[in-house]
Amino acid sequence: MTPDLKSDMATTSEAVRETPQTGAEKQRFPVVVWVVLAAAVCILLAVIWFGIAVRFHAERDLEKRTAEAAIPTVAVIHPSPSRLSPEVALPGNTQAFTDTPIYARTSGYLKRWYFDIGARVRKGQLMAQIETPELDEQLQVAQANLKSAQANLDLANTTSARYQNLLKTNSVSKQETDQATSDAAAKEAAVDAAMANVRRLQELQSFENVYVPFDGIVTARNTDIGALIDAGSAGSLPKELFRLAAIGQIRVYVPVPEAYSADIKDGGKATLTLDEFPGKTFEGTIARNSSAIDTASRTLNVEVDVANPDGQLLPGSYVFVHFKVPNHAETLTIPSNTLLFRKEGLQVGLVRNGRAVLVPVTISHDGGATVEIASGLQPTDAIIIDPSDSLADGQQVHVAEQKPAGAR
Repeated sequence: MTPDLKSDMATTSEAVRETPQTGAEKQRFPVVVWVVLAAAVCILLAVIWFGIAVRFHAERDLEKRTAEAAIPTVAVIHPSPSRLSPEVALPGNTQAFTDTPIYARTSGYLKRWYFDIGARVRKGQLMAQIETPELDEQLQVAQANLKSAQANLDLANTTSARYQNLLKTNSVSKQETDQATSDAAAKEAAVDAAMANVRRLQELQSFENVYVPFDGIVTARNTDIGALIDAGSAGSLPKELFRLAAIGQIRVYVPVPEAYSADIKDGGKATLTLDEFPGKTFEGTIARNSSAIDTASRTLNVEVDVANPDGQLLPGSYVFVHFKVPNHAETLTIPSNTLLFRKEGLQVGLVRNGRAVLVPVTISHDGGATVEIASGLQPTDAIIIDPSDSLADGQQVHVAEQKPAGAR
């Protein structure tokens, strides 16, 4: 056997010995792959589970924080026992004691005016003159008609007297005499009618001059020279020429709350204060009241008259009227910003066991920034300051921590 043949046979037998080993490796390869894939799937599922768990906890935490944020935080205060001032200050507006528009009573054109706004005038002074050419012509015609009627009356009277004399001698009939007498009476009635028409036109002509009706101040002038003046008619309103106000005495109408209505007496005293006169007061007298409570505002309309000889008080000014009221015993008072005005009535919000409780209250006196409570509260009640309009009974609330005095 040649060496080459031996070498080939050796190679073939080695190849035959190696073939079973390669097949075993091929059988082990799928198991390894499945193990790796299973491990990868497990890792992926763990990552997914961990992400879901984290997101779930985050959502639960967000819901918890949202619920906590939805609970309003409120500041509270306790009612304080105190005594309100025996005086109440209420706002009011000054008005002239007499405020009158001045109209023309006759039609024409404005010839002249003598007073402008701010002028102080006296009763009987001439304010303006109006030219009335048409009225003057009508008066002349009426006077001529009156003369004609008087001439006819004179003739009728003469004829009636003559017939009555002739009747005594039976020179005329009784019928003719009665006709003459009746004609004289008719002519006399015509004269009366003509005289009445003349007087009417003379009265209208007298309104060519516009006079001041009372002492006062001219507060408005709405016309000028040459302006057409219309006295108005049943279907239209005339235009006012001037507006005149008497300010020697001032009226102030004050809506007094119902709680004070029993303390307001006619003839009582009141004082006025104005921002433009700091530190100065004006004395007034309660002249009258409406003797009825307004159902819409629950107030009593009170008129206070104030002497104003120097004219310092001007109509339309905003004033505070101070009324004296009887002293009251010590009661509970709370700030006005704790009140709730709702259709159920006046209420305040209290905090009890972490929840808001709406309690109806009754005010005995109003001091402006503070009010006196007649019923509904106890000294230990925690009252919500500046309650929200949406505050509901039973709503959960947080009470804000109160800082000690002087802390920042």
